[in-house]
Amino acid sequence: MHDRLTYDYAIIRVVPKVEREEFVNVGVIVSCASSRFLEARIELDEQRLLAIDATLDLTTIRDYLAAIPIVCAGGKQAGSIGQLPQRERFHWLVAPRSTMIQTSRVHTGRCNHLPAIIEHLLNTMVRPLRTTHSAMTTEPTGGYEQPK
Repeated sequence: MHDRLTYDYAIIRVVPKVEREEFVNVGVIVSCASSRFLEARIELDEQRLLAIDATLDLTTIRDYLAAIPIVCAGGKQAGSIGQLPQRERFHWLVAPRSTMIQTSRVHTGRCNHLPAIIEHLLNTMVRPLRTTHSAMTTEPTGGYEQPK
């Protein structure tokens, strides 16, 4: 059996109007120092963002988000931040900001397979939850339907 790996992660958010504190989760950053692993995956749901703010410049948001995996990979294409050691790049990416692109606080977990944990985090924290009609009751409970 493989040893479980300890990893840190943060959820990437787009906050269209910072003063309103509304946001949409759009990706994850996962770091595992012992495996020299740092990766970000972005899944931008433009319709969810536009539902919060129809005036958004999606091209600019896409460009900003595209830079995150490049910084994770490091190297010259990531500019001066890309020259930092991997762990420092992670801390730079997850540092608190008052800008349109933010991250959650850092969380820690343990897993056997880092790419699988990225997929799990995307499923649970980024991708919209899907329910089927049969999974909902028909009785009202305080203005919303309660899952069975």
